[in-house]
Amino acid sequence: MKLFPIRGGIHPDYRKETTCEKAIVAMPMPSALHIPLQQHIGAPAEALVKAGDTVKKGQLIARSQGAISAPQHAPTSGTVVAVTDETAPHPSGLPQATIVIEPDGKDEWAELPAPIADPFAADAQTIANRVAESGIVGMGGAAFPSAVKLNLGSRHKLDTLLLNGAECEPYLSCDDRVMREHADEVIDGARIMAHALGTPNIVIGIEQNKPQAIEAMTKAAATFSNVTVVGVPVQYPMGSERHLVQAITGRETPARKLTADIGVVVHNVATARAVQQAVRFGRPLLGRVVTVGGGAMREPMNVDTLVGTRVSDLINFCGGFASQPARMVNGGPMMGQPLPSLEVPVVKGMSGILALTAAETNEHPVQACIRCGTCVTICPCGLVPVEMAAFIRKDHLDVAAKLGVMDCVSCGSCSWICPSHIPLVHYFNYAKGMLNAQDREKRKNDRVKTASEAHTLRLEKAAEAKRAADAARKAALNKSTPATSEEASA
Repeated sequence: MKLFPIRGGIHPDYRKETTCEKAIVAMPMPSALHIPLQQHIGAPAEALVKAGDTVKKGQLIARSQGAISAPQHAPTSGTVVAVTDETAPHPSGLPQATIVIEPDGKDEWAELPAPIADPFAADAQTIANRVAESGIVGMGGAAFPSAVKLNLGSRHKLDTLLLNGAECEPYLSCDDRVMREHADEVIDGARIMAHALGTPNIVIGIEQNKPQAIEAMTKAAATFSNVTVVGVPVQYPMGSERHLVQAITGRETPARKLTADIGVVVHNVATARAVQQAVRFGRPLLGRVVTVGGGAMREPMNVDTLVGTRVSDLINFCGGFASQPARMVNGGPMMGQPLPSLEVPVVKGMSGILALTAAETNEHPVQACIRCGTCVTICPCGLVPVEMAAFIRKDHLDVAAKLGVMDCVSCGSCSWICPSHIPLVHYFNYAKGMLNAQDREKRKNDRVKTASEAHTLRLEKAAEAKRAADAARKAALNKSTPATSEEASA
C-alpha cells in the first residue's frame, strides 16, 4: 500500500525495549478495587449499589447517563464497602465518586448477556448496543465511548475502519503485546466493528519498529481479503488519528472536523479486542494491559490489570522502585499527565504508568525564545507555536484561536524540540481549556437569552390574547344590552 508523508514530527528515543519483549503478565487480585464512576469522556455513570451490597464479576454497578457516557461493572465478586469520593487519576487531584469493592476471592461471574451467535448477521444497532452495555471506551487514551463511534455509519458515508496500532509514544508497548499475543481476537473484533459501521475496508496501521506485531497481525488477517496490515514510518506523532489517516489514505481531516467526515473511523487495537470479547462472550470491559516502565522501575513489564487496582499495588507487583522517581506519569511521556498520587486507581483509558528518573525528564530552566523557528518546522499540524505562545502569554486568546490553537493535538513535539525549554504545549492546553470554557459559557448565555426571549414572547402573547378576550366580552356585553328610550328615539 502506498503511504503518504505527514508534515513535521520528531524522532525521540523510544525506549520500548525494556518491556516489549516480555509477555503480558496477569496481576494478582488486589485487596480492594476502587472503581471511579467516570472513566470516560462524557457524563459520569450513576451508582446502582451501596455499601454492604454483594456483587459478582461482570455485574452492572453503575449505569450510563446521557448519550455520551459509559457504565461500570464489578471487576470481581465481593462486597461493596463504600461509595465515596476519592482522588481521581487526573492531574488536578480532585475527588470523584468511586465504588470500593473488597474481593471475596471467588471471582464468581454474574449472569452475562448471551453471546451474539453470528455477529455478521446482526444489525448495526445490536452490535452498538452490546458495546455500550459492556462499558467499552477507547483504550488508546481518549476513553471516548466506543458505541457512539460505532453509530457513525448512520450519519456519514464511510469506506474504511482504521485500527490504530502505531503506539508512537516512547516506553509504551501494551498495544504491541496485545497484537502479538491476541492477534486473532483483534482481527475478529475489527471485522465485527467494520460490519457495524458498514465499512468495506479494514486497515491496521502499525509503526515499523514493531515487526513481530506486524507479522502476527498479517498472519491473523491473511484469510480476509478486505483486511490490510500496513507498516507505517516511525515518526512521532504517527499515533494521532488524523496523522495516521493522512499517512495511510492521503486524506487530510479539515480543521474542527472528524475523520468520519472524510470516510474513515479510527479505533485502537485493544478496543477491537474488547469489542470481540463483549460480542462473542458477553464480557464487559473489566481490565486492560498497562505498561509499567521508566528508569526508576525495578522490573518494567506489561501487566494485565483489573480496573480499580491502585497504582501502588501495580508498582509493588513490578518490584517497586529501583530509585526514587522524579516524576510519575499516567500514559506516555509526551502526551501523558502527571499522577497526583500512587493511591489512584487504574482506569479504562490508562495505557501506561511511568516512573521517570531526573535524567529521563531532562528538565531545564526556561530561557528566552531565540526565534529559531524549529517548533514551526516540526509542528505536525502546520501551526506556528512561537506566535501562538506569545499571544497566549498576554492572554490574547482570541488571536491564538485565529492562529489555530484549537487545531493543536497536544502532541508536545514543540516542547520537546525547543532549545529554550519553553513548555509550549502547556500554553496551548491552557488556551484550549479557556476557549472551551468561554464557548460553554457563551452557549449557556445564548440558551438563557433564548429562553428569556421565548418567555417574554409568551407573556406578550398571553397579554394580547387577554386584551382581545376582554374586548370581545365588552363588545358582546354592549350588543346584548337593550337601548334606552332616548337612544331608540334618536
